[in-house]
Amino acid sequence: VQLQASGGGLMQAGGSLTLSCVASGRTFGNSDFGWIRQAPGKERELVARINKNGGITYYALSMKGRATISRDNAKNTVYLQMNSLKPEDTAVYYCAEGRKRFTTSPYDFDYWGKGTQVTVSS
Repeated sequence: VQLQASGGGLMQAGGSLTLSCVASGRTFGNSDFGWIRQAPGKERELVARINKNGGITYYALSMKGRATISRDNAKNTVYLQMNSLKPEDTAVYYCAEGRKRFTTSPYDFDYWGKGTQVTVSS
């Protein structure tokens, strides 16, 4: 499985950003996807997760009301839209894919992409 994340960059606080992740290698519609972030010196955090049919989503408390995870099964792509960005959102954001039980752990995935850097300046 290959996961190619894109869309990161340098943003101003209060701005919006949409990350994209294109997946290949196994049937997209049979997998959950998640966005996980890791900031220097901090633990990995599951930002959002979406199940295989898009009917179940999870958001970290830190992102509730500011993020939307979605998927387009026709394009094999998962998105993370983030609004009202804060400097504490600065991190490397990883796209992950898995078929394990739906949990809120950032580790319950089978495959990981390389990540895209998001930097939010105040």
